[in-house]
Amino acid sequence: MFGDVSLWHYVLVAGVAFLAGVAGGVTGYGPGLLMPPILLPIIGAQAVVPVIAVSAMLSNASRLYAFRRAFDPRRAMLIVAVALPTSALGAYGYTSLSGAGVSIVIGAVLMLAIPVRHGLARLKGHLDGPGLMAAGAGFGLLMGGTAGTGVVLLSILLAAGLNGAAVIATDAGISLVLGVVKVGVFQAAGALPLASWVMAVLIGLAATPGVFLARRLVGTLSEGAHIRVLDGVVVIGGLVLILQGLRALMM
Repeated sequence: MFGDVSLWHYVLVAGVAFLAGVAGGVTGYGPGLLMPPILLPIIGAQAVVPVIAVSAMLSNASRLYAFRRAFDPRRAMLIVAVALPTSALGAYGYTSLSGAGVSIVIGAVLMLAIPVRHGLARLKGHLDGPGLMAAGAGFGLLMGGTAGTGVVLLSILLAAGLNGAAVIATDAGISLVLGVVKVGVFQAAGALPLASWVMAVLIGLAATPGVFLARRLVGTLSEGAHIRVLDGVVVIGGLVLILQGLRALMM
């Protein structure tokens, strides 16, 4: 296991993962954004992205199954085709960063993802073909090297004209395929020891019931209100990660 991780740490991680699973099932994103601030002080910056990459495969598989009838295969294949190689490149680049560098990169991406999402939302229904593929390639690079980029993919799908359950299902399908490549790169680079797999499986299993609870909530809760709350959490979490990384660099 990780050096100083106690039973209560695992309980805390599982509880937050369940809530993140609910958020991800309702809004299309959640675990990758909400888990890094919790995991970083527990397992260290270097382990955060590989752990979330493995846990995301479980949560995305359950999300895809829960909303499978709304999946859009055409847009999913367009994005996957260009995002696979850039995702592998981003994951490889991540393995060369220091712990402090990883903390700063994750925090910056978390915060930048919010204005990117709002900017792409203004293009709703106008992103397709070459534009969709270009956006997908950029997303793959971000997704490979950081955590929390599901918000960018969500925004791309909204800009392409998808909405509601179709966004959630298509996001999950794309992220699942890219996640397999990402995890493969991390495993080959030695970034996924047994302790990381244990933590990742715990997160994935804890988030899964939240996804199916979220399926009941979709259509009954205000998605806009949930997104605003998550935006606030993302800003705070991103600032904390950046400050921690800068402090580590100065020591």
